[in-house]
Amino acid sequence: MLIVSIILEAAVAVIAVLAARNGRPYLYGLAFTFAAYVLYDLVRFMQWAVDGTLLSGLFLLASITALVAVVGLWGEGRGR
Repeated sequence: MLIVSIILEAAVAVIAVLAARNGRPYLYGLAFTFAAYVLYDLVRFMQWAVDGTLLSGLFLLASITALVAVVGLWGEGRGR
């Protein structure tokens, strides 16, 4: 199940980058967020010894980036 999740998250990250390159720069934020999810899941899957604080910080950064991206997309949709 975790492998399927990693594949789907990676696909979302790639599609977000492609969409961002076509004039939707806020999607880079979502691409980063899903890339962070891929990294987190890979760490779990491969059972790498990574400090929990580092992963928590990465998740916090990914959440902030996703929030900025969604707010930007919301403003874009409102004609700003």
